[in-house]
Amino acid sequence: MLIRMATSLLVAALALQSVPATAESLTPFSTLQTLDDGWTPLTFPDIDTHTRYRLVDDQGTQVLRADTDGGASGLIHRVDIEPGEKLVLHWRWKVDGVYAKGDARRKDGDDYPARIYVAFAFEPDKAGFFERAKRKAVELVHGDALPGSALNYIWANRLPRGESVPNPFSEETRMIAVQSGSDHAGQWMEESRDLVADYRAAFGEDPPRITGIAVMTDGDNTGSAATAYYGDIRLSR
Repeated sequence: MLIRMATSLLVAALALQSVPATAESLTPFSTLQTLDDGWTPLTFPDIDTHTRYRLVDDQGTQVLRADTDGGASGLIHRVDIEPGEKLVLHWRWKVDGVYAKGDARRKDGDDYPARIYVAFAFEPDKAGFFERAKRKAVELVHGDALPGSALNYIWANRLPRGESVPNPFSEETRMIAVQSGSDHAGQWMEESRDLVADYRAAFGEDPPRITGIAVMTDGDNTGSAATAYYGDIRLSR
């Protein structure tokens, strides 16, 4: 089950590998020559059907297009960033619709046409014995250091906009509904979120270092299909 957590902490762990994170900023999609420039595929051992990501033109601006049909995978950008007192994540996105069977509170509904995933470093001194043992077991299998908690900014299917719930696979991951439903389907939506404020609200403490930021469009749990678009993702103080 640990390997299968599509929105759990292992999502980022499978892509982080053992390469140290050094980037302080994200490579914008609008200037990429190929997706290999700064972004790494994020796949899962037991999911054979992957989301297709490609760069496309949208009214003169290059953006990322994601197409899924019952599959799951993502793209992750490794970073090493100290959040400080305030760090704002900016992005824009567009979806063609949401999932009728999608539900952020259920494991079988844990799919989203679009999401932004922010992974934070694991802090072993704050974890209990069983949590440390579980992570060590996974690290021995995969050879990678797992991240700690995570924030998922989702285009929710039915969770009301503004609500936040624990991920059904992992208490350490919070799902935050930035958009919800199909009212704005087909429209570009501009978003800004204070990562520090959201982390404090979710976990009741200051965030550790950020180790990765990912995008993911998935439909594996619900068997759904979707198309989503992502514009440039950037950070500001």
